[in-house]
Amino acid sequence: MTAKEEKTISAIEEQELFTFAEFDEEASERTGYSNYSYWGSTIRVFLKNKSAVTCLIIMISLLAFTFIQPYLPNQKNPITVHLDPNTGRQLMNHPPSKEYWFGTNSIGQDLWARIWSGTRTSLLIAIIVGVWEVAFGIAFGALWGYVRQLDALITEIYNVIHNIPTTIIMMLLAYIMRPSFKTMILVMCATGWLGMARFVRNQIIIIRDREYNLASRCLGTPTSRIIMKNLLPYLVSVIVMRIALSIPGTIGWEVFLTYIGLGLPIDTPSLGNLVNEGRRLIMSPSLRYQLIFPSAVLSLITVSFYIMGNAFSDAADPRNHW
Repeated sequence: MTAKEEKTISAIEEQELFTFAEFDEEASERTGYSNYSYWGSTIRVFLKNKSAVTCLIIMISLLAFTFIQPYLPNQKNPITVHLDPNTGRQLMNHPPSKEYWFGTNSIGQDLWARIWSGTRTSLLIAIIVGVWEVAFGIAFGALWGYVRQLDALITEIYNVIHNIPTTIIMMLLAYIMRPSFKTMILVMCATGWLGMARFVRNQIIIIRDREYNLASRCLGTPTSRIIMKNLLPYLVSVIVMRIALSIPGTIGWEVFLTYIGLGLPIDTPSLGNLVNEGRRLIMSPSLRYQLIFPSAVLSLITVSFYIMGNAFSDAADPRNHW
């Protein structure tokens, strides 16, 4: 067989081995498609944490029950003073029973109704203050960290406020203004944003001069868009953790101010008022239930938010996604 014949046979064999593939437009589109979703992956990772999911279920149940409790049958008014039917006197310090599940306090008020009313009050304060801390703290911190022209001015404002102890500021404001629900919110909002603002500022300084941000500035992208699209998404995980911790932290401040006598009026049930009333009776074994029940609810809220915050922070980190 000559060399020419061998080349001819090889060419025929190659034609049989290789054929032209037909062009499929839909297939070409699918090759560049990814079904990755940031929030979808975040939720999937979060749901894998059994402790966090358990705490989430507990908190949803607690919140739902707290707000529907007044509308359930046979519920007592939290500020009504109950009388002993036999003596006609106040039913003071009545131990837990079928009628009074958590007993009564020192003037005959139903502790069950007062605890859930106080939980509503404390959670409402915590949510309002938390929203303010997130909205103002993030906005203030983002401008502080990204806009260099404002750095010196905002730093001085921060130093003036921060160098005065937070406790003193809160005590003075609570003392000057009349004790009320609005006063408590204003007192906590006055300094609650400081920690979030400084935290966001420090995080933005770390990432503001990365290449993609420099490119965005060179292309003339507005500052607000760079902050919203380039910077804050990278801070979701840590911001979420701060938000989750701010709610129990706010409740803790409310308990502290009430403890020192500058909290809500005594006729307004709150977890702070209830803990403050119960701690006076801690030396009496038969009356300790007045401290144990509100403290248990307060501890449950605090621990649950802490666990959920840490779990969601880890879940929001893209490095933990798959």
